Amino acid sequence: MNKHTEAFSSEAENNPKDWCSKACAEQGIIPDEAQAAAIGRLHDIWQQLMLFKSRRDSFLGRSLLSPEVPKGLYLWGGVGRGKTFLMDSFFHCLPYRRKRRIHFHEFMAEVHREMKLHAHHPDPLIAVADAIEKSTRVLCLDEFHVDDIADAMILGRLLAALFERGVILLTTSNYPPDELYPHGLQRERFLPAIALLKRELNQVHIDSGHDYRLLQMARESMFFVPADAHNERRMRSMFQHLAKNDPVTGVLQLKHQGIPVIGCEREAVWFDFKTLCGGNHDQSEYLEIAHLYSTVFLSGIPLLGHDNGAEARRFIWLIDVLYDHHIKLVASAAAMPDRLFTDMHYSNDSLRTASRLAEMQTRRYLDLMHVADVVTLS
Repeated sequence: MNKHTEAFSSEAENNPKDWCSKACAEQGIIPDEAQAAAIGRLHDIWQQLMLFKSRRDSFLGRSLLSPEVPKGLYLWGGVGRGKTFLMDSFFHCLPYRRKRRIHFHEFMAEVHREMKLHAHHPDPLIAVADAIEKSTRVLCLDEFHVDDIADAMILGRLLAALFERGVILLTTSNYPPDELYPHGLQRERFLPAIALLKRELNQVHIDSGHDYRLLQMARESMFFVPADAHNERRMRSMFQHLAKNDPVTGVLQLKHQGIPVIGCEREAVWFDFKTLCGGNHDQSEYLEIAHLYSTVFLSGIPLLGHDNGAEARRFIWLIDVLYDHHIKLVASAAAMPDRLFTDMHYSNDSLRTASRLAEMQTRRYLDLMHVADVVTLS
């Protein structure tokens, strides 16, 4: 048995079912029936991937044949049902070197960036698919959610190219495949991508239940209501304590444009809501901020509805990015998270955001390490 095989066997002793059981016990959580079933399905896929790895290694050098690639998984359900936790458990236990776990928004931002870098290629999207295949056998995408027409137009071909190259996809979503991109422009052009997801991935639904993010609230909230002068002073005091000096206003210079800030120091930055979620900012800028800072202050979050729908959409993007990178958020708002959204059509998005805002105040979340790695597809 060579060194690689010894390491593989040692890591393989840790499986998703046992890992989840231990993690839940430590947090005092008892998975409900739907969650337990999802854990079982992830464990099954983990076993299939372990067998695939073993068979593929045994084929090398002896045959031109290769074992059949296991199907991936599309895990969907309501907010706070533990989908991200389950995916992280699976990813942690999978002893593959060519594996990757990334938030969907960040993944698509990288795809667009890499396509520009391969603009000289006859088909830039195929060049991107080739790059992903070289570095990734198992791709875990968290929060699969299409709300951008540019993403919708390329996803069908990209997914088809990845499946053709043997990339195994596991993804979480708040929506079943048929409800992706529901009111999007030219949605009919996205329907082949939906059909592909349904054909290539096994669907697992974690049905409704309790939102476990609300179980462990931190003693002192960092979400101040209302967004008035008193709470602004409390935020200023927190920033001064963190930065050891007064906030210094200025402009944070990102790759493509500058964003005015109320304050900025080595690990923390302070924005006004209208500045950060207004204008023409997008996920790529929020990702850049998340890579640079471990704490974000945000002042003046208003009630969010149809009257400020564009700002609400950017705020949802922002919270997805901050949450995925374990950013600590200090904010003032017109209402608590569960009352922040008023008449939004995309209720699942607003529910997810409200739930994440609540979780971001918990001790468990605040103890997480900042995820600051700038990763690339290749």
